[in-house]
Amino acid sequence: MARLPRLTLPGMAHYVIQRGNNQQAIFQDAQDYAVLKDLLREMARRFQVEVHGYVLLPSQFHVLATPETEEGLPLFMQSVGRSYVRYFNNRHGRSGTLWEGRYRSTVLEAPGYLLPCMVLLELQPVEQGLIGQAQDYAWSSCAHNVGRQQDGLVRSHAQYWALANTPFAREAAYQRVLEQGVAQAVAEEILEAASKGWALGSPHFVARLQQGTARRLTRRRPGRPARAQSAGESLQHVNAH
Repeated sequence: MARLPRLTLPGMAHYVIQRGNNQQAIFQDAQDYAVLKDLLREMARRFQVEVHGYVLLPSQFHVLATPETEEGLPLFMQSVGRSYVRYFNNRHGRSGTLWEGRYRSTVLEAPGYLLPCMVLLELQPVEQGLIGQAQDYAWSSCAHNVGRQQDGLVRSHAQYWALANTPFAREAAYQRVLEQGVAQAVAEEILEAASKGWALGSPHFVARLQQGTARRLTRRRPGRPARAQSAGESLQHVNAH
């Protein structure tokens, strides 16, 4: 099987990061933020991608989403990225690239990682010092998920629905999960997996995915690989025994 540049699986959640080139700003004002959000909503419908969480930050944006088809997520991200660059360059009188190469992503095991990924994503504006409380940030899914306002871009995942039986109870439960935050080690694991394209989940989950692709889905074991013996060394070893 040919080595895949990234793993995209229909029906499974993915954490996606798209960064600005050289950490440059990808938004100049509220109109830019609104245009990118509208593009996310339009392309999600067009390419059958359910967005569970998102955050638009000054130099990058993150999305937590489940595609219905194998090509849905790549087409969604490519269309959003290309359309936004055309808009941004035309509006601000510039040319050339806006993104730091292609987007980065990881496929994740939802029971263990969906909610931590959502919380990590929605806490990014607080972590970056943009706002005091995540639910007050205008350009993320947080206000929707805690019940402050409806957001037509967001489609709740089954793990969110499982928090409680009623909308009010789910929103309150998610608020508590948000307040608990994400352990630093887990946050680093999520962001590194997304940046490197490693699968995010239990050993059984990763092993099952690995059976379907030639691409390495986990970090290499630490330490230097064993040095291959030369033909002479091998012969000496045989003669010694």
